[in-house]
Amino acid sequence: MERAALFGNGREAPMDAGDVGELLIPYMPTIRVPKTGDRVYKTECAFSYDSPDSEGGLYVCMKTFLGFGREHVERHYRKTGQCVFMHLKRHTKEKVTGASGGALPKRRNTKLFLDLESNGDLNNDDYEYEDEAKLVIFPDHYEIPLPNIEELPALVTIACDAVLSSKSPYRKQDPDSWEDELQVSKHANSLVQMDNGVRIPPSGWKCSKCDLRENLWLNLTDGSVLCGKWFFDGSGGNGHALEHYKEMGYPLAVKLGTITPDGADVYSFDEEEPVLDPHIAKHLAHFGIDMLQMHVTENGLRDNDIKPRVSEWEVIQESGMKLKPMYGPGYTGMKNLGNSCYVSSIMQAIFSIPEFQRAYVGNLPRIFDYSPLDPTQDFNTQMAKLGHGLLSGQYSKPPVKSELIEQVMKEEHKPQHNGISPRMFKAFVSKGHPEFSSSRQQDAQEFFLHLINLIERNRIGSENPSDVFRFLVEERTQCCQSRKVRYTERVDYLMQLPVAMEAATNKDELIAYELKRREAETARRPPPEFVRARIPFSACLQAFSEPENVEDFWSSALQAKSAGVKTSRFASFPEYLVVQIKKFTFGLDWIPKKLDVSIDMPDLLDISHLRATGLQPGEEELPDISPPIIIPDDPKDGMMNHFMEPPDVDESSVMQLAEMGFPLEACRKAVYYTGNMGAEVAFNWIIAHMEEPDFAEPLAIPGYGATAYPGITGPGTPGLDNQPPEEMVAIIASMGFQRNVAIQALRATNNNLEHAVEWIFSHPDPEGNETASEAMVMENHMNANLLAESDPEGPRIKDGSGRYELFGFVSHMGTSTMSGHYVCHLKKEGRWVIYNDLKVCASERPPKELGYIYFYRRIPS
Repeated sequence: MERAALFGNGREAPMDAGDVGELLIPYMPTIRVPKTGDRVYKTECAFSYDSPDSEGGLYVCMKTFLGFGREHVERHYRKTGQCVFMHLKRHTKEKVTGASGGALPKRRNTKLFLDLESNGDLNNDDYEYEDEAKLVIFPDHYEIPLPNIEELPALVTIACDAVLSSKSPYRKQDPDSWEDELQVSKHANSLVQMDNGVRIPPSGWKCSKCDLRENLWLNLTDGSVLCGKWFFDGSGGNGHALEHYKEMGYPLAVKLGTITPDGADVYSFDEEEPVLDPHIAKHLAHFGIDMLQMHVTENGLRDNDIKPRVSEWEVIQESGMKLKPMYGPGYTGMKNLGNSCYVSSIMQAIFSIPEFQRAYVGNLPRIFDYSPLDPTQDFNTQMAKLGHGLLSGQYSKPPVKSELIEQVMKEEHKPQHNGISPRMFKAFVSKGHPEFSSSRQQDAQEFFLHLINLIERNRIGSENPSDVFRFLVEERTQCCQSRKVRYTERVDYLMQLPVAMEAATNKDELIAYELKRREAETARRPPPEFVRARIPFSACLQAFSEPENVEDFWSSALQAKSAGVKTSRFASFPEYLVVQIKKFTFGLDWIPKKLDVSIDMPDLLDISHLRATGLQPGEEELPDISPPIIIPDDPKDGMMNHFMEPPDVDESSVMQLAEMGFPLEACRKAVYYTGNMGAEVAFNWIIAHMEEPDFAEPLAIPGYGATAYPGITGPGTPGLDNQPPEEMVAIIASMGFQRNVAIQALRATNNNLEHAVEWIFSHPDPEGNETASEAMVMENHMNANLLAESDPEGPRIKDGSGRYELFGFVSHMGTSTMSGHYVCHLKKEGRWVIYNDLKVCASERPPKELGYIYFYRRIPS
């Protein structure tokens, strides 16, 4: 047999059935039939945006079911030795015309078997598609056309049929998926609600059992607010909502933060799936939540808001203007997958920054060559793929001239790629996240911080492009009574500016508009022309720098609660400054709303006057004393009469931080000293204190005699033979030590986790624990690498001048972050460009005054 010219138009010479079967025998162990749960990528390359529509088609590995474009299939073959691939190609041809010159009558096309989207650049009435599949054997590129039932072994035929009929790999397998069609709960019509007087406020919620403030669920029977389950990425909760159901049997709960006039996310614990509740408005009203004051039209807008919101949509998208399309490198659009514009807008801005271009696209060959066997599940691979897709120009080519189209159509149309579909990228970065993994609209600011977190956790060696956003904030807290102060530092990645509504320069117009609007509403007339508040940027900057009151401030100087104020300043200025305008809020009537304002954002920004100054002459620092532990008046356990209650430490936040590689004791102190406000706040405490000599020492609290672990009793305290807490035993066991050794070490060190590990190393058992010790040393080295992000001077920052110039902004249209649309404007090559999903055009009037997130770059000194 001669080698087929796979990358040309060559075909393998016909073979009889015996030859085909004999040819495949050596490769049979590498051919699998997809099982339930296997993801088959038959529409998109793992390393590029090539598909069966592409000129070279797509190669699907018959063992891993990963898809590869022509440029990347050889890499997979070299890395894995996998030889058998299914090659998929969709051909696009001009339809045959009838005698009268028109297209022949439509008939069912039996030559289509790939679940692909048709090319939007083509008129489907003029073109027809034909799908082709064949097996290709590497390295000699032998081709076996499909279907070939008579000649192929039965196993191969079954495997090929299963691959071709497989569903999308992005169909969610998780039972918490919200993408499948929801069914009405069997409990909705007969739900009994307690008349217990519970009223739920529009904000400030927390779990009634653990004080968690995210992923909270309102039980529709008794009004209890409890946290949801724990997600692998560190988000989620402690599962108290499910525990409450198991204890009480109340079946339905609604997720707080998802309530809109369109409905809410409802989960049935009894049915173990998301459900519909047709009476959700009545069930929420029982607890004081009125979701029906805002009547929604088909486009998701309130009836009395249509006029102003349409205006907002028109201005931001520059509707009515003849915008010139842009093509080439850096001008590639992104397909909207259904409320995925928040991802597209942020990623367009991110990959306009040179540091991100160098980190991912510049390192693309190395990232791809060293990618894991499943590159679809590797963050850096998917970032490099997305960056290359946006910046290469390969998927942003101008339309072919009409005379060339006629010439091409005589043979075969070669479709022009217009934009990319970020489906694989979004599926990976949102995996396990309760909000981003849904198909609902999200807050672009929250996604930006989520992306930064992923970059931090998956950085390439010592290079971390997110450092360009990183800066230190100095917080000065002052006791109003003693006048003493405390200075602390935390890390942040964006500057949040409040909207100073009281500083509007058109107050008279706003008052007149509001009067007319109310009159029109009463008389049921059309609303007057909308008047947007005009806010000076200087007023927002001033509001940012003003002192704010500290709730529940405990003064260490007075050793009592007192009034306190806090001011924030920049201890360092980032290379790129991200500014968020805090437009979104909840009304007192529970209706999520956006402050529709116009702010004169400057092209040149100087915040040098916000530079931190540190402790000033004449200022006296607050003593470094922690708040006292409160002893309950009526301890539940009589044994605790002689001992103080252990401090309240949110163990879920502790474990989130510990998984990042920080010492457990430091994590516990961080959570305690930040008042159980969550892992993110505690993380900032760690960054500010990690250079202190007692950073990893156990949490010691004045007046508390034991190490601060929940469940620890004092020496000699009766009960379960001094059995160590199970969670500590599990932590040590996870390091590779035997369970009995872990228990013995904890007992010997009074349940001090750090000392217990040291005890194990200094007391090897007779049989030795060399393997576990080696594993522990390796883990310690890994943790040391994670902590090696800072030099002796402190956390890694790129300090410089506080003068910036605007180069991009993301705008939002709609009434809240849970609805609407995002658009990105970027300044490239001296002119503004609008990125609106797949449309990339030269901007005529960039609406800088209506943005939500602004991107500034530092002006070199």
